[in-house]
Amino acid sequence: QVIKCKAAVMWEANKPFSIEEVEVAPPKAHEVRIKIVATGICRSDDHVITGGLVMPFPIILGHEAAGVVESVGQGVTSIKPGDKVIPLFVPQCGECNSCLNTKGNLCSKNDIGSGAGLMPDGTTRFTCKGKAIHHFIGTSTFTEYTVVHESAVAKIDSAAPLEKVCLIGCGFSTGYGAAVQTAKVEPGSTCAIFGLGGVGLSVVMGCKAAGASRIIAVDINSDKFAKAKELGATDCVNPKDFKKPVHEVLIEMTGHGVDYSFEVIGCTETMTAALACCQYNYGVSVIVGVPPAAQKITFDPMLLFTGRTWRGSVFGGWKSKDSVPKLVADYMKKKFVLEPLITHTLPFTKINEGFDLLRTGK
Repeated sequence: QVIKCKAAVMWEANKPFSIEEVEVAPPKAHEVRIKIVATGICRSDDHVITGGLVMPFPIILGHEAAGVVESVGQGVTSIKPGDKVIPLFVPQCGECNSCLNTKGNLCSKNDIGSGAGLMPDGTTRFTCKGKAIHHFIGTSTFTEYTVVHESAVAKIDSAAPLEKVCLIGCGFSTGYGAAVQTAKVEPGSTCAIFGLGGVGLSVVMGCKAAGASRIIAVDINSDKFAKAKELGATDCVNPKDFKKPVHEVLIEMTGHGVDYSFEVIGCTETMTAALACCQYNYGVSVIVGVPPAAQKITFDPMLLFTGRTWRGSVFGGWKSKDSVPKLVADYMKKKFVLEPLITHTLPFTKINEGFDLLRTGK
C-alpha cells in the first residue's frame, strides 16, 4: 500500500523546509519501509540547502535517524516488520572492493559522491503534489516514513531508546570513529579537534576513550568549551583570541605539534591549519567535515614531504551494517554517553526552528 504521511520537503536551495503530505510507495525487492521515530539534524543536511553539498531538488533530506520497520520488499530476509533499525547513509553491500577490503568502509553503492538522489534502481519512492521527490544519500529521514535499500539499514537492540541512538546513524559514529577507527589514537598521545559541534564533541569522546593525554578543543565559539571539557577536552583554544595563526599557537602549546588533528567543520582553511598543527614527521590529520563543493586547497607540499599523514574519514571508518548494531550495544552497556550531544528536542513540524538553532551555534 502507498502510505500518505508528513514530510519536510526542500523544494529549492536556501529556502525553509515545507511540511507537506507525501506519498511513500511500498518497498520493492530488497527494500525496507521504515516508520521514522527520531531524526537528528546534521550540518551535512544544511550543506545541501546552501549548495555546499550538491544534490538535486526537490528533495527530502535527513540521514541520522532511528525507526521501526513497517514493511519489507520481496527477498528481504535479514529484517522483518516491527524490528528497530537505523538507516545507513553509507550502505554495506558486502560485494564491492571497499566492502571486501578490511581497510575500507565506503561501499560503492553510496550516493554521497554521485548525488543522484535516487534509489539504487534509479527511481524514487516519494511523490508530492504529483511531483517526484529525490532521496538524500539513500536515507531521507525528514519524513514519517521512508524507504531504504536492504544494504542501507541495520537492525538494532529492541530495547534501545530510538530518540538517543539515532545519533549513531551519523554524528556520534562519525566523530568517535574518526578517532578510534580512522586515526587509531594511542594512549598518551596529544590531539587537536577543530570544530565542536556534535561530531567534533564525539571526536573528543573518541580521543578520551583511546587514552589521549592531551585533547585540545578549537572553536571560534567559546560557548562550546564547557561541554567539550565535560566530555574530555583538557584545553580549549579560540583562534580569535590570538594574533598569530592557530597552528602556530598549537605548536607552541605542545612544543612540537600534536600527534593527531581532526578537522570537523568542512572549511578549507581549517583543513590546512589542522594539517600544519600536527607533528611534522609523524603527525596524522583527519578530514571529517564535508569539504565544500568547487573549492580547492593550496598548501606547501613540504608539509607532507616531512612525513605527515593526511587522511579522510566517512562515517568514522566503520563498516556500517556490521558496526552500528555493536555501537548501539556498547551504548546500552554505558561504554559511552549520547545525552550531552542532545541540546534540544522538538516536534517534527518545528524542523525549521531546529535548523535555526544549528546555524546560530546553539
